[in-house]
Amino acid sequence: MISYILRRIAGLVPTLFVLVTLSFFIIRLAPGNPFDQEQALTPAIRANLDAAYGLDRPLLEQYGRYLAGVVRGDLGPSFRFKDFRVTELIASGLPLSLTIGLAAAALALLLGVPLGAWAAWRADSPLDHALMTATLLGVVLPGFVLGPVLALVFGIYWPVFRVGGYEPGDASFLVLPVVTLALPLIAYIARLTRASMHEVLQSNYVRTAQAKGLNPRTILLRHALRPALLPVVSYLGPAIAFVVTGSLVVESVFGLPGSGRYLVQGAIDRDYSLVMGMILVYGVFTLACNLVADLLYAWLDPRVRLS
Repeated sequence: MISYILRRIAGLVPTLFVLVTLSFFIIRLAPGNPFDQEQALTPAIRANLDAAYGLDRPLLEQYGRYLAGVVRGDLGPSFRFKDFRVTELIASGLPLSLTIGLAAAALALLLGVPLGAWAAWRADSPLDHALMTATLLGVVLPGFVLGPVLALVFGIYWPVFRVGGYEPGDASFLVLPVVTLALPLIAYIARLTRASMHEVLQSNYVRTAQAKGLNPRTILLRHALRPALLPVVSYLGPAIAFVVTGSLVVESVFGLPGSGRYLVQGAIDRDYSLVMGMILVYGVFTLACNLVADLLYAWLDPRVRLS
């Protein structure tokens, strides 16, 4: 197991190298310059800015210097946020984005799996149809619709939670953002669990356990749940990465100072180093989530050999 983990971690290096390389050159294909403004700069000022940030160097030299900085853990200065390094900007917003995303994933797992298993156990019953209809609504409703609706209901008509801004240490500001991110994920996990559990419950060993007179709860929890979770685990790795990296809409709706805003703002401002830093951080997090999902998959199914 340890050798497998080490090999997978070593395999992340070429993947990240390709990601950084493609991002570096693709972002520079966009028209414009980080210092373009409504009022054009004089050639002398423009030349000084390019020299200060190394943009006057040949492109391959810029690329080499950026790779050297990444190896040292330095993602460079931001072109638009003066006097700030990219690592400082990311560090200021990433903890909040991670908190929201991981809390949403945990809530989705705690609710989605029991709902899906319950629906499979009561297959083709009115309860099953009602749950699957509700989860279908959760799948099709996007966050930019669900967030404002929840803010309107629970922040205006029934003022229970905070709907804007953020104060460190006050969890009431995070309830609605977490729920907004979690609801679609709950729907996906419930539908996956229901389909997988329904298939497992039709297998021969489950029928044998039922014929022996085992308690239905024992059959469900000890014999059927573990193999039924395999598709959920396969989905959970990229899903967690998605809710963490895709929380930009939720952060915008609820006015949260997360890291997602830096990616979009950096792209609009052509802040090369900031966009590259966000892509690198999100890439590392996505690959780490997939690695954890693979390890959980092997733990749930001993037939999987990590060799």
